[in-house]
Amino acid sequence: MTADARPGAQPPTDRATPPLTERQEARRRRILHASAQLASRGGFEAVQMREVAEAAGVALGTLYRYFPSKIHLLVATMQDQLQHMHSTLRKRPPAGDDAAQRVAETLMRAFRALQREPHLADAMVRALTFADRSVSPEVDAVSRLTTAIILDAMGLEHPTPEQLSAVRVIEHTWHSALITWLSGRASIAQVKIDIETVCRLIDLTEESGATPWRG
Repeated sequence: MTADARPGAQPPTDRATPPLTERQEARRRRILHASAQLASRGGFEAVQMREVAEAAGVALGTLYRYFPSKIHLLVATMQDQLQHMHSTLRKRPPAGDDAAQRVAETLMRAFRALQREPHLADAMVRALTFADRSVSPEVDAVSRLTTAIILDAMGLEHPTPEQLSAVRVIEHTWHSALITWLSGRASIAQVKIDIETVCRLIDLTEESGATPWRG
């Protein structure tokens, strides 16, 4: 059982359908906001389902219908945080001269945003690390969003398989860099070097002929 899982709670087979009503979406937003606030103040251990429900103004049973466990909730919180970052990055896109520089700048901007909320960052990363198969839809959503952020920075609409492979390696490195920084085993300067180094993989795929982004 994942942390703080309600006994007998079963995650829906597809939490993306049916679409939430406006009232349900507002309730979900309150829950995610409460989760982020509690994590920002006290990290992973501070996010207790009962406290989240109270802060969001929902019944505990209602909270569990949206998020079957604390892990589901915190991974969804990370997705929400990344969506906010994505919107911000689209309003103020990176200004690097080439794709590798733009991706490195984008990921470091996202990293610094997480750096400003270290307890929240630690809670979300720990949830991703602890996630089992029951949390696969939420973890996949985080991965797809991270991929979209990187592809936007690259300026690609239709990446090749080789470019997608490079993106996956970049994602893995970014996630690993978060873990090593949060554990105190890497400085921000070391993280920057690692991110810039792995982003050079993009240069190796430039000749693959992907269609540039025209949005």
